[in-house]
Amino acid sequence: MSGYQLEFFMEQNKRHGHQTMWEWLLDVARSHGIRGATVFMGAMGFGHDRRIHSAHFFELADQPVEVTMVVSDEEAERLFTLLRQEKVHMFYVKLPVEFGMLGEPVSG
Repeated sequence: MSGYQLEFFMEQNKRHGHQTMWEWLLDVARSHGIRGATVFMGAMGFGHDRRIHSAHFFELADQPVEVTMVVSDEEAERLFTLLRQEKVHMFYVKLPVEFGMLGEPVSG
């Protein structure tokens, strides 16, 4: 299949409603039938403001977070429509990809 790899970047303390942005985005992906998403907690980074964001020993609020998912064209359109309706403000990357499954599932 072909589609897109979507990567969304934010700080851990960024919120949407009563949830952190990354938890909300993960819930939205799952509830809208997206096959999977992964959250990565970064050690350090900087954004458009050139300010360093990092995970400190006593305070994780400024820790960089990335949410990554691979979606079809239709799923990407639905997701971005919802994000615009929710007036979500965050940086993203949208890369064209080919994806699929290899082999048989391992039973266990």
